[in-house]
Amino acid sequence: MEALKRCKVAVVGSFVTDLVVHVPRRPRAGESLMGTSFAIYLGGKGINQAVAAARLRAIAHMIGRVGNDQFGESFLRAMEEEGVNGEFVVIDQEEGTGIGMPVIDDEGSNSIIFIPRANTKVSVQDVERARAVIEDADVLTVQLELPVEASHAAARIAKDAGRTVVLNCAPYHPIGDDFLRLVDYLIPNEVEAEQLFGISKEKEDLLDSAKARSLVKETGCKAIVVTVGEEGSILMDAKGVRQIPAPSVQAVDTVGAGDAFVGAFCVAVGSGMEIAKAVELANAAGALSVTRHGAMPSMPGRDELIDFLMRTGKMKDRTRE
Repeated sequence: MEALKRCKVAVVGSFVTDLVVHVPRRPRAGESLMGTSFAIYLGGKGINQAVAAARLRAIAHMIGRVGNDQFGESFLRAMEEEGVNGEFVVIDQEEGTGIGMPVIDDEGSNSIIFIPRANTKVSVQDVERARAVIEDADVLTVQLELPVEASHAAARIAKDAGRTVVLNCAPYHPIGDDFLRLVDYLIPNEVEAEQLFGISKEKEDLLDSAKARSLVKETGCKAIVVTVGEEGSILMDAKGVRQIPAPSVQAVDTVGAGDAFVGAFCVAVGSGMEIAKAVELANAAGALSVTRHGAMPSMPGRDELIDFLMRTGKMKDRTRE
């Protein structure tokens, strides 16, 4: 596998403080259940992906909003520590920082309640102020935890500048064809793929080659990458469809795995890596992230990821420059 090169990644996305509860199992309706632990972690799809890119030594810029509160202050400190440029992060004086409440069971599976707060105030004007950063990036990544019009505006700026646009369509929100036509790489999980396209989340349906080619043609994307958890990813492009497996690991917390995947994928394609190899590397980043607790803290570093790829036989050259 080719070595990762230093590239520029711009992220228009969310900030969410995760209030994480561990439970033996999910409670039933009306049931009070004793949990086993509680922790607070910094997260949110946007900042997780920016940190994931920065830890792989990309030049990462974050565009979004935090509240004027202790959680917002924690994010500002964390960006400085992680080397993520926060010049275009607005401190909202009216809305607090976003909150997430993940519930994680003993199998490592999670469900998340998301309260966006300041994230809902990210505007087209916020994006316009960061135009120069977006136009200069090798890759822009956006998600759907923000108002769609802000993500759409960012994608338009990047596309007009000839930059690569990655849309991580999570959480699901209806998006128009005019937005999709700006996207080079679309990354849903199997549930979001079903919601977006009406395609069954059953593997045999996802692996239907004719359907995959049709979807890619309809969207105008270069590729659609459907993440399927511990089974890896399903890559759909003009050539058809193929499943790219993830390394086998012992999961302790799956929160943030998709963000580790997206951040690594952005750095890989920004480095000029061939698409299947980029997905392979992103699978490895996602796998590494589930072996530890928390969202942002679980994003792997560059040397760690390269070592992991070498151990699994996916990278032959130990090039770290």
